[in-house]
Amino acid sequence: MTDVVLPCLNEAPALPRLLSRLPGGYRAIVADNGSTDGTADVARAFGATVVTVPEPGYGAAVHAGILAAAPADGVVCVMDADGSFDPAELPLVADPVRAGRARLVVARRRPVTRRAWPPHARIGNAVLAHRVRRSTGLDVHDIGPMRAARRDDLLALDLRDRRFGYPLELLVAAGRAGWTVTEVDVAYHPRAAGTRSKVTGTVRGTVRAIRDMSAVLAR
Repeated sequence: MTDVVLPCLNEAPALPRLLSRLPGGYRAIVADNGSTDGTADVARAFGATVVTVPEPGYGAAVHAGILAAAPADGVVCVMDADGSFDPAELPLVADPVRAGRARLVVARRRPVTRRAWPPHARIGNAVLAHRVRRSTGLDVHDIGPMRAARRDDLLALDLRDRRFGYPLELLVAAGRAGWTVTEVDVAYHPRAAGTRSKVTGTVRGTVRAIRDMSAVLAR
């Protein structure tokens, strides 16, 4: 069984389709980060394990979900729960880790339509990815919100960021630790109707995320 950590803040409209499309052998852990729209109830109704995360922040939700995953050496996937990713593609990120071909696999988003990824967010992501390549030597092009690694490996990195800087800190720490990091292409769809991005939905959100991530690179 492969656990899939889904950090959530008001993602109830997206969960029915997402959870019903999980491949066989994948189990959902919804890390509920203060939702007020019934996200936890919807998740439980579709068979997901729900972890309540009182500390605000993307990194806090992901970390809590990873702690709840099992077994200790099992493969854990992390994926945004807004409907922008197809759960059927989870094996693309999980299988190389399971086979020992990579310690960390990150998804490179390939938008299916222009509106899936606003220009301000795509540009910000490209700038950060360039800085990661330059500082770590990793051949990555996306600070993507879909990835896979083994639970014990992730916890051993002792990541500290509990906000939007978490995905970038993971890449930097993996590069410094000498991990084999692989990037795979996945489809990137417009988020589900009724949900709202905390990052790419507004220029302000994107700027805040870039600020958090830039602080990680400055350490």
